[in-house]
Amino acid sequence: MKLRAQYDRGTYSESRRAFKLRDSPDPMQTDPSPQGGNGLSLTLQPELLARMPGAGSSSGPETDEDVRVPIGSSSGSTSGRGATSRRLRAASHSHSHSHSHGHTHSHENESDSGESDLESGESSSSLSELRYLLRWLKKSLPFIVILCAKLVIQHALGLAVAVGLFTTFMYVNKSIQTQVFLHDRRTKLHCAWLLLFLTSSSLLVFYTFHTQSLYRCLIFVNGTIDSHNFWEVLWCVGVTNFILKFFFMGLKCLILLIPSPLMTYRRRGQWYMLIEEVGQLYQVIAPVPLWFRYLVSYKEMDTSVGLTLGILLALIYLIMKLLALYGLSGSLQKTLRTFFSSEVNGAPASPAQVREAGDICPICQADFKQPRFLVCQHIFCEECIAQWLNQERTCPLCRTVITDKVHKWKDGATSAYFQIY
Repeated sequence: MKLRAQYDRGTYSESRRAFKLRDSPDPMQTDPSPQGGNGLSLTLQPELLARMPGAGSSSGPETDEDVRVPIGSSSGSTSGRGATSRRLRAASHSHSHSHSHGHTHSHENESDSGESDLESGESSSSLSELRYLLRWLKKSLPFIVILCAKLVIQHALGLAVAVGLFTTFMYVNKSIQTQVFLHDRRTKLHCAWLLLFLTSSSLLVFYTFHTQSLYRCLIFVNGTIDSHNFWEVLWCVGVTNFILKFFFMGLKCLILLIPSPLMTYRRRGQWYMLIEEVGQLYQVIAPVPLWFRYLVSYKEMDTSVGLTLGILLALIYLIMKLLALYGLSGSLQKTLRTFFSSEVNGAPASPAQVREAGDICPICQADFKQPRFLVCQHIFCEECIAQWLNQERTCPLCRTVITDKVHKWKDGATSAYFQIY
């Protein structure tokens, strides 16, 4: 009973001391101990112990009691204190190491999150600008429609002429290629109609704008237009370009009207190619006087400075033109060599070779006309294989390479390139 009473009193005193320590701001206090040694001990509060390194990894049971670390001068207590201090230093080292790693990772995560926030901010700003632009277009759409309608009404005649010239060019160009492909089955009446249509369209344009004397631009002479007005110069250049296309397309229609006995298909292809190359060269040179006069003249600056600047711009324009003409000269030389050469495809086929081939051309499915025997030992009509090799380099049956080059424009096509300068 006495022992139990002493134990209860000891427990009560210890609990009172722990309560006082909890209330005191000092987390660690020395406590005299009735046991051996110096009688000193450190009382750690459970809350602070939980915050210490390695507290979370403790496998012991959780208690609300204070933890005492005895501090004594005896040898046994000294070894215990050394082991305890080593454990504490190891725990603090591991805690600092983990803390540094965690700090580094947190910095990396913060930098990554900062970059992602920056990117999201940029994308959101771009999206907001796009929304603003769309909103502005939506609000301005009625005015834009009204302005376009005003421009169409103001330039209705010019727009109608431009659309008419373009559709005429597309229709006639396609029709000429079709008639060239039909060869002997072409319709001469349709070719004559194409020639008449081109001529009437050109004359109608010249008559409608007779005050501007657009026909003078065809012979490198400026028309009666305001050379200071950019839109008038551009209009004159565009109309001249289409009229020149119509002129050379009319020459191709004349080639189509020539009877077959007077001109072979191979020769027709050479003429088509030569006409197109010369036409492109002419279209490059035709707008030079118009643009040269526009660049030299300065209505706002009549001084020597304006004249010098105009001459400088005109010289740069002429240099560009010379470079363009130099590029076209090489193509024209090749065309002239092809035009004056007597190049044929293959050798004439013997009657025995024709009988072995079946007396029928694989391309036109008709009797052979001037059969040619190719290097791949296939036989075709001379004009059939010439028409095929205008666009391909290989045999139509075995795909053996027959020629190393393909000549353009032998099919009667006209370039749709709009020469604006």
